[in-house]
Amino acid sequence: MDPVRNPYAPGAGQRPPELAGRDDELQAFDVVLERIARGRPERSLVLTGLRGVGKTVLLNQLRSAAITRGWGTGKIEARPEQSLRRPISSALHMALRELGPRHGDQESVAEVLGVVKAFAQRGWVGSDGTVAKVRDRWQPGIDVPAATGRADSGDMEIDLVELLSDAAGVAADIGSGIALFIDEMQDIQPDDVSAICAACHELSQQGAPLIVVGAGLPHLPAVLSASKSYSERLFRYLRIDRLERAAADRALLAPAEREDVTFEPAALDALYEAADGYPYFVQAYGKVTWDVAASSPITAADVAMAAPVAEAELAVGFFGSRYDRATPAEREYMHAMAELGGPGGAAVATSEVAVSLGRKPASLSPARDSLIKKGLVYSAERGQIAFTVPHFGRYLLRHPD
Repeated sequence: MDPVRNPYAPGAGQRPPELAGRDDELQAFDVVLERIARGRPERSLVLTGLRGVGKTVLLNQLRSAAITRGWGTGKIEARPEQSLRRPISSALHMALRELGPRHGDQESVAEVLGVVKAFAQRGWVGSDGTVAKVRDRWQPGIDVPAATGRADSGDMEIDLVELLSDAAGVAADIGSGIALFIDEMQDIQPDDVSAICAACHELSQQGAPLIVVGAGLPHLPAVLSASKSYSERLFRYLRIDRLERAAADRALLAPAEREDVTFEPAALDALYEAADGYPYFVQAYGKVTWDVAASSPITAADVAMAAPVAEAELAVGFFGSRYDRATPAEREYMHAMAELGGPGGAAVATSEVAVSLGRKPASLSPARDSLIKKGLVYSAERGQIAFTVPHFGRYLLRHPD
């Protein structure tokens, strides 16, 4: 069939043509926005799940919902070893620019922008007191003087509470709110995680119209809990998982039918078995199957012909690119995990990995910790380790080092 008309879109964070299976999460967020608009208390939101389940897509969709309701929004993608001062300043600047024109007192808006600038500039000074070079001093593009004595103490927890409180005040003045979206939230530095939890706690007590919506890997709740013992009460946790069969079928059928194409039931059976319900894989297999099929309806034979091509593409772009980031010692560790966990990629005990490799557990800690920092594995629970990428164990078993 015509590849130009191919409706499927496998890509990192790229919205699929049919966002199937996420209605409950979208409706829950609408309730959160409406409750806050009515002055009701509400918790911030955290999405967790493996890679490829569509967390970033859903995060972007939630942001669109907030924008539609007239909220100010900003988005951050956390990175290891990066302070949050610069990205949060940029995100809040964007949110205030969206709300500012509707505010009746532009002078008070300018004052809050000065606080944002002060918060950002405080990041120029390192923990050792050294000042960053001019080329490393990020300027937020705010044409007002930096405030003094507000969000500039150098203590991230104090400064973030003051910054978010002031920003929420602008939103409250016009009967709106601010939503701060944070992707890859598990990569935030421990001090900054503590500051976010403290700020969310303070804002909830104030009833301020500002929420944080985070997305991250399955161990994100443990990261937050390790920072503040009360974090499990600060956030509402939503686990984003693979699609149920009906939703996976809809993700394939709806965009195809808009192009006057359909699938035979046996083809849908084969595609669900291949993709296992993971949204990224649904798009990847659907795209290749479309290109292989000669005409509508798409058949199981078309899927059988397309599957090796799709698997080869995933082996290079989805699995291989991650595997290539690992050192030899880390690859050895992952292969041992795959052999123990099987094709399903079940979580395995770190002690079993050590036995399998004939090593002492302590000697493998550097490799394990580095894999966690690279986002390739996560600690499912104490003493357990698992892959962050679905089907990664199967890939490793099919591609022995």
